[in-house]
Amino acid sequence: MSFMSIGIELTIGFVFLFAVTKILGKTQINQISAFDFISALILGELVGNALYDEDSGITEIIFTVSLWGTLIFLTEYVTQKSRILRHIIEGTPSIIIRKGNINYKELKKNHLDMNQLQHLLRNKGVFSIRECEYVILESDGSVSILRKPLFDPVRKKDLNLQPEAAYLPLSLILDGEILYDNLKIIDKDEEWLFLQMKEKGCSDPKEVLFAEYIEGEPLLIQSYSVKS
Repeated sequence: MSFMSIGIELTIGFVFLFAVTKILGKTQINQISAFDFISALILGELVGNALYDEDSGITEIIFTVSLWGTLIFLTEYVTQKSRILRHIIEGTPSIIIRKGNINYKELKKNHLDMNQLQHLLRNKGVFSIRECEYVILESDGSVSILRKPLFDPVRKKDLNLQPEAAYLPLSLILDGEILYDNLKIIDKDEEWLFLQMKEKGCSDPKEVLFAEYIEGEPLLIQSYSVKS
């Protein structure tokens, strides 16, 4: 197989894999279930085999990706319509800590040991099981935690404090490139941005590693050269 043939088939395989991933949705890359993981693994393997098999060409790659993508799409459609099949294919969440007590049967059922449970809790910022009232093991392998009231973080309403408005931070410069779409969102122009940069000692966007805007706060600008 020539380099030209490999290049063409690899490019087409890449485009079709990307298209299938977009069609199937974010579950192929985020909140991935065991079924999604297997499907993504096999899809890549099918394309790989079709790519380096001398008897397979562009037509075979397109057919392979299209057929597998159709099967996955149909499976996702069926799981949306049938709760029983959804339970079988995607699994269901398990309560592994209930009212502060560890459910050993659920741990064993999900092939979890105590070290793994503690690791999952630490990833959520919980360093002691005694802080947990309920812990749910989700179908994607992550945990959701309901803390005991004693360990629940204090909220402003608990202290009768006046709530403040929440604003979404927006990046205006990344790696020396101005993000004009975000400038439009905050109703600012390039002239305003350059003025802000000048106040921070930067004259060119290419000098800026990162610039973040939050309404009501000064623009955060970090250049590539940070003085210690």
